[in-house]
Amino acid sequence: MRSTGDLSHVTLRLPALATILLLAACSGGDPQLMNFAASQTGPDEFLVTPAKPLVIPPNKDLVAPTPGGVNLAAPTPQQDAVLALGGTVQALDQQGIPASDQGLVSYASRLGVAPNIRTSLAEDDLRFRKANTGLLLERITNANVYYRAYAQFSLNQEEELERLRRAGLPTPSAPPIVLAE
Repeated sequence: MRSTGDLSHVTLRLPALATILLLAACSGGDPQLMNFAASQTGPDEFLVTPAKPLVIPPNKDLVAPTPGGVNLAAPTPQQDAVLALGGTVQALDQQGIPASDQGLVSYASRLGVAPNIRTSLAEDDLRFRKANTGLLLERITNANVYYRAYAQFSLNQEEELERLRRAGLPTPSAPPIVLAE
């Protein structure tokens, strides 16, 4: 015959089971690998682009606005980047590709270009994130699992640099080789 003391194992396990079920119910939704809680309510700094400063023409003659024309204070980041790197705006085509890079673009698109590549990559990434949401304690504590989840896709910069140097390829933007003293 069992006494009431035998039910203690049940009363200890019930809260643990309820906690596990509660946590499992909270695990739905779009998985976020970069869980930075502080940045989820603030503005997106990449959506803000500063306007160019207003410039008063030296002869004080203002150009009459033209419908569909260019706003001189509007940001043109692609053209600004080309100019900052020593290129000329005249060398850009309608898509913003420098004439000197047309051969590269042609070669890269020789097998065709997927018009829906962004949508396709977003769907693949969502599938990957759902499969790599982190361990239970990482989800509970809102830990960052981004780097571990994508580790298999990362490139070791130092190893790649050494591989290119061993192959005799130029690496002009890399740090110089440090010679042993």
